[in-house]
Amino acid sequence: MTRTSLLILAALVLVLAALPLVGGPYALRIGTFASMYAILAVSWNVIGGMAGYPSFATAAFFGFGAYAGGVLLAAGAGLFTAVAAAGAMAFLGAVLLGAILLRLRGHYFAIASLAVAEVLRELTNAATDLTGGGMGLNIPLSSVVTSVEGEARFFFFAMWVLLVVTLVVVVAVERSKLGFGLRCIRQNESAADMIGVHATLYKSLAFALSGIFVAMAGVLYAGWVHYIEPPDVFDILYSVKPIVMALLGGLGSTLGAVIGAFLFLGIEELVWRNLLQIHTGVLGLLIVVLLLFLPKGITSFADTGFWKRLRQKEGRRD
Repeated sequence: MTRTSLLILAALVLVLAALPLVGGPYALRIGTFASMYAILAVSWNVIGGMAGYPSFATAAFFGFGAYAGGVLLAAGAGLFTAVAAAGAMAFLGAVLLGAILLRLRGHYFAIASLAVAEVLRELTNAATDLTGGGMGLNIPLSSVVTSVEGEARFFFFAMWVLLVVTLVVVVAVERSKLGFGLRCIRQNESAADMIGVHATLYKSLAFALSGIFVAMAGVLYAGWVHYIEPPDVFDILYSVKPIVMALLGGLGSTLGAVIGAFLFLGIEELVWRNLLQIHTGVLGLLIVVLLLFLPKGITSFADTGFWKRLRQKEGRRD
């Protein structure tokens, strides 16, 4: 990632943090969802963009985090304890699961990863004593805040901080040996093995990184809405949306994933508010049109025109 891309990314995140200053409850809601969507897109981009494995397991991680954290919160645990515990469990589970699933490739891996969410959904429905089953799980109000507006503000900044942590980790991975290895795997996995890249280990770590922050976001979401049920948090759309966001912004680009998440949320909100009855169909059509005209995503503009000249000047200064 270039210095220019990092500056743009930092500017976007800082602008997002300023939302509470320019709006009321609606701005807080939009900002919380924008942060959450960006976490999902950036996390998916690690396994789907860097490594080139089409994962549909995002809904599984999100739902697992929501219920793992929700159960802990209902038992009286603190929010940050629940977030850390759910993240740790998701990371360990993803490493072990990834070592098995990532032996598959292409559409075989995609189908297998999609099945994980359905398995977890059925297990959640069956564990009625722990999760409430199909009746859902009620989560108590946070003791950290005492007002509705204060709680909305608290969860906005909690989700925003998690986004910042996610970006710092992913950008560090992108610039590390792990990131280089993942890009090698995406280009040619057999050749990557030949030059000493431990493909199974690298892919498992990428799969785990694509899940840990999503699970943490699931905990914050559960604490924010106070009630969760399997069809909500294990919704297949949580697996599809991050892929669309990454494609809209630019596959393999962390900056692109964030831009794609913000763009997707803006389109989704605009269509939902004005075309409530047919918003799903219109939203899908708009996304298809955008992908047809921008097959490489919004960040493909960085390779032409003004941004290209800007990068050339930056290269000469360095």
